[in-house]
Amino acid sequence: MADDAEPDVVAVVPPESAPDADVLPPPPEGADGAPQAEEDARGPGAGRDVPLGGREEPDEHEEDERGYSELSRVHQLVNNNFYGVVDASGAAFGFGSASPLGLAPGTIEPEDADRALRFYEPPQPCFDEALGKLRENALVVLTGEDHCGRGASSLALLREILGEQAALRSLSPANALAELAASRDLRPGQGYVILDYVGELHVEAVQAYAIGRLSEELRRKGSYLVITAGGTTRRRLALRDHCVPWQALDPVELFERCREKLPHAALEPDTEKELLARVGEQRRPADVVAAAVTLSREGVQKALDSLRDCHRELVQELFRKRPPADDLIPLAALAFLEGIPERTFEKECAALTAHVRNWEQSGETPVAERGDEAAAALRGEVAQQSRARWKERAAGLVTTERRAASGRCAGRSERRLVFTSPRVRELVIKELHDLYGYELWYPLRQWLGELALLGDLDTRTEVARGVALLARHALVEVDENMLKVWSDGLASQRVTAALTLQFMCDVEHLAPQALNTVLSWTDNSGQSRAVTAAMALTGRLGSLYRMEALKSLWFLTLRGERIASAAHRSMVLLLQAAAEQDRERALVILRYVRTVITRTPRGSRERSIALRTAVQLLEATRSESPEPVTAALLRSVPDSARHLGSLWADVLHSGNRSRAVSALCRTLVELRNDPSVTGAVRELGEAMRNAMSGRQWVALRHHLSIALKHPDYAIPGAHQLAQVLLGSLRGRPPTDPRRAASSLIPTSRPAPAQGGRSK
Repeated sequence: MADDAEPDVVAVVPPESAPDADVLPPPPEGADGAPQAEEDARGPGAGRDVPLGGREEPDEHEEDERGYSELSRVHQLVNNNFYGVVDASGAAFGFGSASPLGLAPGTIEPEDADRALRFYEPPQPCFDEALGKLRENALVVLTGEDHCGRGASSLALLREILGEQAALRSLSPANALAELAASRDLRPGQGYVILDYVGELHVEAVQAYAIGRLSEELRRKGSYLVITAGGTTRRRLALRDHCVPWQALDPVELFERCREKLPHAALEPDTEKELLARVGEQRRPADVVAAAVTLSREGVQKALDSLRDCHRELVQELFRKRPPADDLIPLAALAFLEGIPERTFEKECAALTAHVRNWEQSGETPVAERGDEAAAALRGEVAQQSRARWKERAAGLVTTERRAASGRCAGRSERRLVFTSPRVRELVIKELHDLYGYELWYPLRQWLGELALLGDLDTRTEVARGVALLARHALVEVDENMLKVWSDGLASQRVTAALTLQFMCDVEHLAPQALNTVLSWTDNSGQSRAVTAAMALTGRLGSLYRMEALKSLWFLTLRGERIASAAHRSMVLLLQAAAEQDRERALVILRYVRTVITRTPRGSRERSIALRTAVQLLEATRSESPEPVTAALLRSVPDSARHLGSLWADVLHSGNRSRAVSALCRTLVELRNDPSVTGAVRELGEAMRNAMSGRQWVALRHHLSIALKHPDYAIPGAHQLAQVLLGSLRGRPPTDPRRAASSLIPTSRPAPAQGGRSK
């Protein structure tokens, strides 16, 4: 996937018409670094989400600060340690897990589509029906169950019409179809897909005439759009005539066609019969293809093992035995608290037992049928060897391992209960949801709510991971009973809600649902939910839907002080994460902020906010060290100097000048001993000079020379690098550059500052 298009913020901010001002010095700074003239222009109470004359309670800001501190810790933990053992197949956060092709908006390269369609076989008659609708209307909607091959089919349909080398592009599921026809996103002769479309935030947004207009615009441009969606989309009147119910190809037929394309050896009749029987049980085309590839590469036994799904059989066998409550409750607790220290797990498991007991004593249906012995066991748990019982209650499913803790206790390990495979946890939650009703889930929800409020960060992170797994089977229940409640609660609850949405993004059909949930919280849902939305837009969700995240965070910066502060923090977290994992993606963030500054009117409130956003990004440090993110980008991303230079040029001549100069000095100090960055620093200076007038350039030289005399920056290597920066395009400034350089940049380290009273 690639996405090289410039960010489009026309819908967010009006274009700038004012010419570049040549004004020195900048307006005086207020207490928060913003120009006072711009602040005063807003008027009292402007832009706040509180009644006129009201004040936000300081504890709200403290709560938000605590929440972001926890969120940063989770980012660092998952990106670097992942609780000590990295398993890419089970990764559920950060940038480590690969996204299905087309899920993240952007260009779909032909070679990527080739790999996705290598074993594709079109199911009939739905493929021909969809192809006919696409040729006629330039628009078709593939509806059906998840994992039935709709995503690959959408690419196959577009390539059937446009050719194998056609330019295909995935659009965000948050795109409003009613607005798509009028947007600049549609280009002539291109194929588009929207995977797992979940509908508009506003029901009235999609009407029949709007869909007709979109179809007409696509036909006019010779472009085509394929949408994949759940079966409920067929009930929407506006899209009903464009829907084609999708069904996967018969698994045995698909398997045989895959075998024809792969080298394979002859099989014994009995073995082949068992293999085809197992294949016939599969419902996901991807699993059938994987079995055929395994058969070709690793032999029949490995293929059978992959199809038998021993973990599923073990989990189902355990629940067929109708485990008693004193076995069921610990297993349910572990499904939401895997991997935490055993002592903590036992405490929280006892709390769940108390919730269940209180619920049963209220006169409702018991969780499971108990005999007298089982009832006595709950009253006398001390007499049990509860830790040893795991060998009986979950044989082959649960094990113990020692893992080191993070933070101050990093050198000390503890026993932790874990499932033998990440898949076991998912299967246990599925069985709990399928087999047990209100009598279990009511006390379980109470317990989860208590953990979201009072649990430590490790506990709440695992709660979020478990609830995200539950959302695969009970999305509405998770949304109504957990996410909506937690997102409007205290910092601990809001962090848990944000992490849940992050973990949901690991499932293809849940990622668009998570995005829509977050977008619905950004407006008219209260301050707390808006802050939670800003938190959720970091990490996995922000990396998957980066343009939607940036546009939403920019919108939130225009709201009240508390929400704007959260949005700024989230943008910094996005930049930090990108600098650690995918530095090319960091350029998208810088480019977006550049575009916002360019298109906001000079002197406006929006301009002031955009400049403050830019200076916070320039001041950002890496998540694990005090190294500026700007230094890391200049060192490793060639095109970063151009974007950073433009941002610095804008911020240096605003009310945030002193902060921008300090950020520039810290960057030079960090890079002082790295000869390889000399060219990047020179390019940074050229980019800044090209964006400044002559008077502004002279002012920068003056302010930088003063700042470099500070003891923190008065380091010979930094001075030499500053000469490289300011010596760029020499001869361009209106004064003699050699004289200016010799007079403004000291060549020797100044005497250290003396302590005590001056004489």
